[in-house]
Amino acid sequence: MQKYGHELRLEGDINISPYREKWILDNIDEETKKWLKKDAEFFLHQSLSTPCLDVLNSCKGIYLEDLQGRKIMDFHGNNVHQVGFANPYVIDAVKKQLDILPFSTRRYTNIKIIELAEKLAQIAPGTLNKVLFAPGATSAVGIALKLARIATGRFKVVSMWDSFHGASLDAISVGGESAFSKGMGPLLPGVEHVLPVNNYRCIMGECDICDLKCVEYLGNVLEKAGDVGAVILETVRNTDVQLPPSGYFNEIRKLCDRHGVLLILDETAISLGRTGRMFAFEHYGIVPDMVVIGKGLGGGIFPMAALIAKEELDVAQHFSIGHYTHEKSPVGAAAALATIEFIQKENLLVHCEKMGSYMYQRLKKLREKYSLIGDVRGIGLLFAVELVKNRKTKEPAVDETEKIMYSCLEKGLSFKISHGNIITLSPPLVIRQEEIDLAIEILDKAIAEVNE
Repeated sequence: MQKYGHELRLEGDINISPYREKWILDNIDEETKKWLKKDAEFFLHQSLSTPCLDVLNSCKGIYLEDLQGRKIMDFHGNNVHQVGFANPYVIDAVKKQLDILPFSTRRYTNIKIIELAEKLAQIAPGTLNKVLFAPGATSAVGIALKLARIATGRFKVVSMWDSFHGASLDAISVGGESAFSKGMGPLLPGVEHVLPVNNYRCIMGECDICDLKCVEYLGNVLEKAGDVGAVILETVRNTDVQLPPSGYFNEIRKLCDRHGVLLILDETAISLGRTGRMFAFEHYGIVPDMVVIGKGLGGGIFPMAALIAKEELDVAQHFSIGHYTHEKSPVGAAAALATIEFIQKENLLVHCEKMGSYMYQRLKKLREKYSLIGDVRGIGLLFAVELVKNRKTKEPAVDETEKIMYSCLEKGLSFKISHGNIITLSPPLVIRQEEIDLAIEILDKAIAEVNE
């Protein structure tokens, strides 16, 4: 393992590696370096962020453009770009709202935010009819945790190792990534962690033929821990794309009901069409007690997140469980409504499934071509390509993955690395087949360079 912060690469590529330094030396001009230096001067430094890689000048559709005029296909996009960057339909809605009512102060509501709450209640299954909004999904997760305590009278929460629920202190407490929580203790009390789904490296056995031992273990924890008010997990883990096996959520739903525990699903990065459905849990035939959505909700323009809860959980009248300054933002509501409308009117859910199926076949062919690719997994337009030195030992190919990422950036393709060796591909839902072909061609060439 490299000595330069390998543990930090669990969440993504880091900004302190020699590969990063070489890429900047070879690809960044003096004008851009001037702005990067100024960014580093005024922003607090942190892994995964400042110091930064490059300076953007514009973005549109599936593309970023930097100060040097390079166009880069963005298969990362922080998962805000379902409808593409700078979507004209969303921008037009935001501009109109700015001229009418740009802010809604406390004690008052507004028509746009009411329309958005009604729209979410319409598209969410079951009795998920009650909403609170927040500027970011981390805050919405916090609201969910507080509501669970109020509704159940219990303070404990069970979550999954390797999960990500945000970067605030309460969110990293229920999250399971050491890159965020290491050295930050003491964390939120009453949090129990259990084994997550891992399609490629599960210590319980191979998914779909292990009799759901991970769920059995969860049941044992709920039985022994007592006083558990909620189980929180990602429906599909976004960072390294882990897909629940058949029957997984049905059994978890039964466990939660049996123990009087609320089921909270965090779909911050995967709701609103990413998996081919508005909500990822629709694939698995269950309805959670609460679901958190965000990122793409603001159309890649406005920070917007929501907690959607079952109407029977409307029990916090005498508590301030959210109460954020921009809770009822009319501009955020305009962006979110336009985003949902665009997804529906352009039939992007069907398009996502069609393009996702095509992209999966292209990626599988790459796996056949390169032994460096240990596994390809995905749903909708969310994929993981896991790179290993040896398919039998499954030793992570960390350095190779980072080299491939920088090679792809030079060729015009951006994506996220997770766990040091997993290429995560998450293109906008508006992507066309020819753009997928170009992205796969770039990835193919980059792997070939490393594989020589």
